[in-house]
Amino acid sequence: MKRREFIKASTFGATAVAIGETSTLAADAKVADFPKRTYGKDGPKLSIIGFPGLVLRKLEQKPANELVAEAFERGINYFDVAPAYGDAEIKLGPALEPYRKKVFLACKTKMRDAAGAKTEFERSLKRLRTDRFDLYQLHVLSDVRKDVKAAFAKGGAMEYLIAQQKAGRIRYLGFSAHTEEAALAAMELFKFDSILFPINFASWLKADFGPKVVKKAKSVGATVLGIKTFARRRWNRGDPGRKRFGTWYEPTHDRTEADLALRFAMSRGLTATVPPASVEIHKLALDIAPGVRAVTPAETAKLKALAQTLTPLFPHKPRT
Repeated sequence: MKRREFIKASTFGATAVAIGETSTLAADAKVADFPKRTYGKDGPKLSIIGFPGLVLRKLEQKPANELVAEAFERGINYFDVAPAYGDAEIKLGPALEPYRKKVFLACKTKMRDAAGAKTEFERSLKRLRTDRFDLYQLHVLSDVRKDVKAAFAKGGAMEYLIAQQKAGRIRYLGFSAHTEEAALAAMELFKFDSILFPINFASWLKADFGPKVVKKAKSVGATVLGIKTFARRRWNRGDPGRKRFGTWYEPTHDRTEADLALRFAMSRGLTATVPPASVEIHKLALDIAPGVRAVTPAETAKLKALAQTLTPLFPHKPRT
């Protein structure tokens, strides 16, 4: 190579490196700027908005990769998924692989027996291209006997999960629940690191659903993670929005209302919350989260008046 060509190539290479470094620094700055709260007393700081892995079940791999990359670049470091979410794990694995060491990955199992939990756990590790989970949870506890007590019985799922935590394949243990009865019962049986529970203005203010669970979680030192924070109401028959959002309930899609809903939930003591499986609402959550602040009494009164006009998603009656 001639000297002039060498200098030109070297200059181009240095410029490219500089651009690459600048891009990386910019991405790191965005990650640092997104609001975060500490998991546990001294655990990792999680973005207050988690990535809803369920949303990937509707996407092809390329757009799934793009959605995950965008979320990470905007500052999301908490990713939630489960075997029950169709092929979401299969898509999240390769999409998240470039960022795995920099994120908090949470997974779940609906299995209540040790053998079933092992099957899902091992399959999830393989699908998600990882060797451990930052958080692993019992999924959708609803009935005290069929879900909670079964998971804690001899040969139950908790035997296997506790063993995996001791082996270093699970950092934190938690559960998700859709009834207060199941959540309260689970916290009596084990010192979970966190709970994943519906914290939603309509259910909280109209049905008093949530306060007892949050109070119990705080008393036992469990971190509270939220779901259904952006839920508005149950769909009415024939609502056109069903097709638009693809969710089983109407999400808060008005920006002002969504902002109030998020700030209300975060003011209840949440560390983070996972939006519904809607690309539109996921991106709305990312947009409004940087401005999160405490909800005021006047704003709470406004939400309470709105809640009286809605049909809350919760409470659900326990399964019989």
